[in-house]
Amino acid sequence: MNKKKLAAIISLLFMSPAWAIEPFTVKDIRVEGIQRTEAGTVFSYLPVKVGDTMNDEHATEAIRALYSTGFFKDVRLEVEQGVLIVLVRERPSIASIQVNGVKDFSKDQLKDNMKYAGLAEARIFDKGALEKAVHNLKQQYVARGKYGVKVKTNVIEMDRNRVTIMFDVVEGEVSKIKQINIVGNKAYPEDELQGMMKLSTPDWLSWISKNDQYSKQKLSADLETLRSFYMDKGYLEFNIDSTQISISPDKNDIYITVNITEGEKYTISKVTLTGNTPVPMEELDALVQVKAGDDFSRQALSETSKLVGERLASEGYAFANVNAVPDVNKEKHEVSFNFMVDPGQRVYVRHINISGNTKTRDEVVRREFRQVEGSWFDVKKIKQSKRRIDRLGFFSEVNIETPAVQGAADQMDINVAVTEKSTGSFSVGAGVSSGEGIVLMGGVSQSNVFGSGNYLSTQLNTSKINQNISLSYTNPYFTDEGMSRGFDFYKRNTNALNSVLSQYNSSTKGLGMRFGVPINEEEYITYGLSIEKSNIGLTALSPLSYVNHVKNFGNVNTTVLGTAGWTRDSRDSALYTTEGTVQRAYVEIALPVMDMRYYKLNYEHQWFYPISSDFTLMVNGLAGAAAGYSNKQVPFFKNFYGGGVGSVRGYELNSLGPRDLNNLSLGGLRRFAGSIEVMTPMPGIKDKSVRISGFIDGGAVYGPGDLAGTAGMRYSAGVAATWLSPMGPLKFSYGMPLNKQPQDKLQAFQFTMGSMF
Repeated sequence: MNKKKLAAIISLLFMSPAWAIEPFTVKDIRVEGIQRTEAGTVFSYLPVKVGDTMNDEHATEAIRALYSTGFFKDVRLEVEQGVLIVLVRERPSIASIQVNGVKDFSKDQLKDNMKYAGLAEARIFDKGALEKAVHNLKQQYVARGKYGVKVKTNVIEMDRNRVTIMFDVVEGEVSKIKQINIVGNKAYPEDELQGMMKLSTPDWLSWISKNDQYSKQKLSADLETLRSFYMDKGYLEFNIDSTQISISPDKNDIYITVNITEGEKYTISKVTLTGNTPVPMEELDALVQVKAGDDFSRQALSETSKLVGERLASEGYAFANVNAVPDVNKEKHEVSFNFMVDPGQRVYVRHINISGNTKTRDEVVRREFRQVEGSWFDVKKIKQSKRRIDRLGFFSEVNIETPAVQGAADQMDINVAVTEKSTGSFSVGAGVSSGEGIVLMGGVSQSNVFGSGNYLSTQLNTSKINQNISLSYTNPYFTDEGMSRGFDFYKRNTNALNSVLSQYNSSTKGLGMRFGVPINEEEYITYGLSIEKSNIGLTALSPLSYVNHVKNFGNVNTTVLGTAGWTRDSRDSALYTTEGTVQRAYVEIALPVMDMRYYKLNYEHQWFYPISSDFTLMVNGLAGAAAGYSNKQVPFFKNFYGGGVGSVRGYELNSLGPRDLNNLSLGGLRRFAGSIEVMTPMPGIKDKSVRISGFIDGGAVYGPGDLAGTAGMRYSAGVAATWLSPMGPLKFSYGMPLNKQPQDKLQAFQFTMGSMF
């Protein structure tokens, strides 16, 4: 409230008897001075009506009521022959708000924010609201690190009791952290402690991470990181005494000082477990992560309580309490812990409630659950169920809560909240090479047809080499036990005349059926049968091995293929994998009911390991081998190829391995490839779906017909980025060969992109 208004009200409330009037009966009420406000509005706020007796108390109350509306800046009462005259002077209305000098925000956005402060066009002007709007505007810039922002306002009076409000903003530069000081450290050097903090002085990544801009939330997180580090290294009495944040007079530089007391290092003298538990105490003892003689570690204590609690929860004791009670000996700098275990009451699951699945049917989620209603609660089955639902790939988030049932100490519910994501995709891929130019691929797939969990996809490849059309359908729960069944139809046309491949063309049609049988929660086997028909065409430049194949088997070949595979998948997520492994083994055999006699073996192993909360290591390896049997050879169009995405990035697609006399790829009967990749979320971006990585690839294809310099392993290194965008997966990579040979063909930049529906 401004001082003038307050003074006016006080003067009205405490004025001398000069204000006193003889009580009279109000014959009429007249309002004068209003321009925008309706007379009826004034009458509605007046506590006096015609016929009332007017006195000093009522007059004071009337003036107070009209002032409190906020419509008027002056109110007076007069009396004329029994008529009460209300004289008012209205506050001005806001005709327009103009904002100048703003670049970081849109003007419309700022005006919308001003409305929350009470400042908007057509509203009554209030200086208090103006001051609040200025404060809020400055805070928005401070949140972006611009502490030197200056905001000036100018209120311009206009006709008809209106005003225009001008905001002149000088945004200034972003304030940067100039220095971070840690005072009181003795056991660890200051630079090591600073390296643990997110906040830092400017470096070459600051433009992305923004870690050189002060944030109260980031500092709080950094202080907790320091606390956890010391507490895990034995410093039981570690304390952060104070933090000081100062800014330079020009508002450009920020200085942070953290004062700490390390205290003495403590060791653990004794660890015991007590309590009446349904699990043998010897089994719980094996879960204790600390022992006598170890340095004190808060993390190890927390992990012990977690493991013991989870072990009890796997027996149905969902609300078990495990508390570590310390006994500190400050003289010897030792501490002993007694883990007091209270299992509580055993509980069972009443209901499993699913929400958020607007498209996916409940049964699709429920059939992945290993915890069932009516059985004892098992935390391991809950985690396993969440992992299975997450691996479906239908949901961007899967959250599970286990609230207790009100009024029933032995019951609990499981609430599953999912956030659905687009499961249909239209994708295209492209690569740039000196031989083929731009290679395009496209496909349409729906992994959750009509919310049933069934998979349907079509693929179309329109490159110069391959024109592929395929249709696949899979029902993952063909039987209630989880057996899957799928059908595939494909047509592949290969034209190698303008590619890195040896000269030939082919047209292949195939139709097949396959089944999948789960072995356990992480493993399953597949088997299938298909028939395909191939039509081969050669040119004058085709190598002799191709010509011999056509002589022996003819231009048209029909093959009956038997397939079998094994997969083990223990990843924590199919979308944002941070740990776990995927192993796949696959065999393809040409059955001896037709002329072809060959087999192909493939094995792939991916291993994910969380280096830290932000970095994930992925090691990938694949191997393949093929051979003929019954004195037959592997058809040349079934050879392995290497190079490009999925093999060795930096080399042209299918360019590695044996070559013919024209330096064109023949493919081979053995293939090896592997990569080491370190992935991390994009700095400065909270969305975990954006990842960047650095990689080293290696691989080779072996077989007869190698030209000098074409055989042997090839290596490359580079960087990659992946974004699981709302439109679909976007992947980019740039690879540089590490040991290229003169005959090698290179393809540095590769990318794939897609859109979701």
